[in-house]
Amino acid sequence: MAGVTAAKNQHQVFDVSLPQSGSKCFDDDGRLKRTGTLWTASAHIITAVIGSGVLSLAWATAQLGWIAGPSVMFLFSFVTYYTSTLLAACYRSGDPVTGKRNYTYVDAVRSNLGGFQVKICGLVQYLNLFGVAIGYTIASSISMMAIERSNCFHSKGDKNPCHMNSNPYMIAFGIVEIVLSQIPDFDQLWWLSIVAAVMSFTYSTIGLGLGIAKVAETGKFRGSLTGISIGTVTETQKIWRSFQALGDIAFAYSYSIILIEIQDTVKSPPSESKTMKKASLISVGVTTLFYMLCGCFGYASFGDLSPGNLLTGFGFYNPYWLLDIANAAIVIHLVGAYQVFCQPLFAFIEKQAHQRFPDSEFITKDIKVPIPGFKCYNLNLFRLVWRTIFVILTTVISMLLPFFNDVVGLLGALGFWPLTVYFPVEMYIAQKKIPKWSTKWLCLQILSVACLIITIAAAAGSIAGVVTDLKSYKPFSTSY
Repeated sequence: MAGVTAAKNQHQVFDVSLPQSGSKCFDDDGRLKRTGTLWTASAHIITAVIGSGVLSLAWATAQLGWIAGPSVMFLFSFVTYYTSTLLAACYRSGDPVTGKRNYTYVDAVRSNLGGFQVKICGLVQYLNLFGVAIGYTIASSISMMAIERSNCFHSKGDKNPCHMNSNPYMIAFGIVEIVLSQIPDFDQLWWLSIVAAVMSFTYSTIGLGLGIAKVAETGKFRGSLTGISIGTVTETQKIWRSFQALGDIAFAYSYSIILIEIQDTVKSPPSESKTMKKASLISVGVTTLFYMLCGCFGYASFGDLSPGNLLTGFGFYNPYWLLDIANAAIVIHLVGAYQVFCQPLFAFIEKQAHQRFPDSEFITKDIKVPIPGFKCYNLNLFRLVWRTIFVILTTVISMLLPFFNDVVGLLGALGFWPLTVYFPVEMYIAQKKIPKWSTKWLCLQILSVACLIITIAAAAGSIAGVVTDLKSYKPFSTSY
């Protein structure tokens, strides 16, 4: 998810409406000329996709085995690539070269489908963003604990259990996010995308490197063709965990939500959709190769015992300083990514409040607070209260359900079908005016229904995982 920031920042640069569309400096919509190329678009997508989802791929591969694991990853990559090409065709309404531009995913849904579908799309998007905030709080607290435990193991020996509670780390993360949420336009800081991309590649590469080193050290590939063996888990658990693994893999590929914004940075000619189709092929190819390596080497290292989070499950103890660097990179990445994902949700609620209560000083009035050495800070009481409540709510839910794998699986399941498959397919059918019951229409609908079934299975598996974990978990008190 690192490159979500990059995409948004690049998008914001062009977000200046100017009237001289005929000038060489401006595009056909009057905005500053876009300069993005095939390679910048590919880079944005790669940094957007490779994020914390990569950490659960070894566990997902372990549930499915050497045959189904890589096959499912390849299947998800193909579906993601194909639906990305459909979505790319919906960037312009009408003519693919001169039609009206859609600047965001919701804009594309509004111009192609309209009405009730826009509300559904908005609801799914905002629920997804809310869920991601919870997932990031859990992931960052686990990484902070992992640094503490790794140092504990190093000083007291591997056999010491080094138990600790995740709650103080979640509260600390929450406090930092409350402060950052009050910084106006935090998600548009130009350096944020660079930091996010560097951190994302740092921990992903360390995870891959440790997996390769472990296989080289033991000299053998662990694991089986059919995945985790019955006996290690019950038959029922194996079914649920296999379904949950689908959700974990889906989460790793979830980037459709920002594809249109990345496309809005690309110059033309050639048409944006042509460039974007090539960029999707390159980026999904690179990402899938990286995911295959991370998932497969992680599984080869640990077999049935593959941890839910490769860098915090303590399959690796040494070199402890390298694990500390990787987990610190995860925390830094997620602190920024939390804000990037929450800003659209913050903006939506604040805009609605302004429209509903235009005369309320609590909502509309800015109080100027002088800060020595800086310009005055505009303190808005509604923004202060609402954003603080939001962060507290996500933190409390994270403390109640601190299960990284289950939450990631559920988020992947809930976001995959509607945002990656259903809306792109329906928009493409509307845009190209594909007749009902034609061969192409039937094929697209079969794809959509098949992905819906996968989504339902993945959601069911993740919910079953939460229910199982809750049996042995006491809220606010369990230590790890």
